[in-house]
Amino acid sequence: MPELPEVETVRRSLKRLVGGKTIRDVDVFVPKMVRNLDVSKFRQHIENKTIIDISRIGKYLLFHLEDWILVSHLRMEGRYFIKHLDEAKDKHEHLIFYFTDGTTMRYHDTRKFGTFDLIKQENLSSFEPVQKMGPEPFDQEMTVDYLYPILKRKTIAIKSALLDQHIIAGLGNIYVNEVLFLCGLHPETPSHKCRKKDVKNIIKYSQEVLEEAIKRGGTTIRSYTSSLGVTGRFQQQLKVHTKEVCPTCESPIEKIKVGGRGTYYCKKCQKKRY
Repeated sequence: MPELPEVETVRRSLKRLVGGKTIRDVDVFVPKMVRNLDVSKFRQHIENKTIIDISRIGKYLLFHLEDWILVSHLRMEGRYFIKHLDEAKDKHEHLIFYFTDGTTMRYHDTRKFGTFDLIKQENLSSFEPVQKMGPEPFDQEMTVDYLYPILKRKTIAIKSALLDQHIIAGLGNIYVNEVLFLCGLHPETPSHKCRKKDVKNIIKYSQEVLEEAIKRGGTTIRSYTSSLGVTGRFQQQLKVHTKEVCPTCESPIEKIKVGGRGTYYCKKCQKKRY
């Protein structure tokens, strides 16, 4: 599943490849992917619009189309391809954007979980998913004074808390595993047992891990690649996720489920607090 660094890699690639292009038309082959408008209005508002910019909030891609914003969420396996007009359609390409220069941008999604919303530029701040999203680790609001009181009120495992996009936006399963290892925190530690020092470390290592992952183009594991000529290299830096031996103490890496998510940790280096 693409996480913040992978989505940021896709954003940068798309901005370079389709920024400034004008959309002539769009085909929607799976209408349910367009959530807030019927397909005819969706097409009508997008036709003849130019992609002014592409930004990102959390794991959402934002295509700025003059007075509209197309909000795209890749979900589990969504990805984009840039192809020539005459290239055959793949069966998993569910939206095709046709540009006036004869190229196309195709949204490919094996599971059909991806979503698209088209909203007015001025309505972005009131768009519900954005409105409910917590700050990213890089944001000025992400401080100990912000995060510590929230965690002190929660009894859920710290792993689950850090995956909650309402608390911290952009952290996904891979990177939470890595951050907790660097913090020396057992993933099942109740959130309210975290000390201020732990919270400071969570913020610090979240920033460091994500910055390094973005620099290396994200993490390519199993089915996810950016599909835009970029292959993530951060998997070479992973310390616990999918690993078998701890790089610090050489103990076996344990794998458990926390909140239904596959979780890797070192039993010796990451002690649980009760």
